Amino acid sequence: MKLTPLQKRAVHKARNQQQLDLNLVSLIDVFTILIFFLLSNSTEVELLPSSKDVKLPESTAQESPHQTLVVMVSGTDIVVEGRRIAGVADVLKSADDVIAPLKAELDLLATRQVVKPENQSKATAITIMGDKDIPYQLLRKVMVTCARANFSDVSFAVRKRADA
Repeated sequence: MKLTPLQKRAVHKARNQQQLDLNLVSLIDVFTILIFFLLSNSTEVELLPSSKDVKLPESTAQESPHQTLVVMVSGTDIVVEGRRIAGVADVLKSADDVIAPLKAELDLLATRQVVKPENQSKATAITIMGDKDIPYQLLRKVMVTCARANFSDVSFAVRKRADA
């Protein structure tokens, strides 16, 4: 059975019409919503690490935290950048004002190179996340150790009070 050129064209056209069309409008809508969602949520990123062991004191501070080196002081441990440095019980027993393992870690971290010149001022900045129930003597030792390691810009992490 031989087809005429007109019949061949009709068969070819019918075969092409059976293919599915891709509707790009709905796909573009989904990607637009996804991009909007990601952009709107990226501005409220918490810069400080969170820990269940550290309950921050409340404050009426309005300033947002800056990205700095973080020292977490809980009721049991002193942690720098996620690494346990010393135990609180051992530090409180010591008569020395400087916490030797913490100073050694801070001295090591202070040797890191700063890539961008505008971040040079942040090289000596440190944030202390101290539990609200730690004794002042421990907090004082941590601050003295930070100062001896040439971290002069010391900030304290606090939780914003709900009524403020």
